[in-house]
Amino acid sequence: MTSPLDVLRTRLQSDIYQSTRPVHREAVPFKPTHTHLISASMRHLRETAQIVNSIYYTEGWRAFFRGLGPSLAGVVPATAIKFYIYGNCKALGARVLGYREDSTIVHAQAAIFAGIATATATNPIWVVKTRLQLDHSRTKGGVVTGRRYKNSLDCVTKILRHEGVSGLYRGLTASYLGTVETALHLVLYEHLKRLFRKSMGGHTLQNSTSRAEFIDWVSTSGAAGSAKLAAVILAYPHEVVKTRLRQAPTESGQPKYTGLWQCFRSIWLREGVVGLYGGLTPHMVRSVPSAVITFGVYEFVLRLVRA
Repeated sequence: MTSPLDVLRTRLQSDIYQSTRPVHREAVPFKPTHTHLISASMRHLRETAQIVNSIYYTEGWRAFFRGLGPSLAGVVPATAIKFYIYGNCKALGARVLGYREDSTIVHAQAAIFAGIATATATNPIWVVKTRLQLDHSRTKGGVVTGRRYKNSLDCVTKILRHEGVSGLYRGLTASYLGTVETALHLVLYEHLKRLFRKSMGGHTLQNSTSRAEFIDWVSTSGAAGSAKLAAVILAYPHEVVKTRLRQAPTESGQPKYTGLWQCFRSIWLREGVVGLYGGLTPHMVRSVPSAVITFGVYEFVLRLVRA
């Protein structure tokens, strides 16, 4: 259902489709003004519409679902690993650190470990997904050439052949940096969940009542959505850097972005803060409802098995 948003987000994060964007002089750091931010917002909407039209008219509706296979293959293990590590690290961390399980430091360390484990285990899947989503027909010497990758297997084969195993782990450093977002999300979620539940009077009800179940669901959903919104806004630039590090090498076989800091610096100098937030709108539309559904189901299953 959300695959077209994911494709759109990835292409807006990449610089492959931004060749017409004006480039700032690299000798002077980019300093956004209110006028520039307004014009950049309008340009973002225009670029979004142009990319949607370009995908549909030049590549067909199937292009909106490129990378769907890796997404479906990766979402289950990624979610399973994250929640398994997070839940167990909360219990283990509380015992080792000597804090209560609902303390901030316990939540934070569990979230960081969960993020690192998930990123390490699933990074090759997301590299393949990103490559497929960015792949399109190209013009070379006045001749239109076909796409670089036929499917997921062909993508993996070519990455291993031309870039080695390390090619499947491009963007991993940015994924590790993304554990900050995971930590912010989960810590905020735990605090907001208790706050929402208390404000609705759920702490005084028995878990077996229908009203208590409703309050649990509302507090969980509200906390998950609010926490995700705040975490994404604060930590979003790592998503852009991650996508650009995972881009396919240029025709010469050399990657345009060679490392985390080099990528950050290049985007900041050439595009400014606006470049670091490319694709934010479709990402929000996709990720916030996803967080609400995921955490709602997760907490419901926990209550069910503990009953």
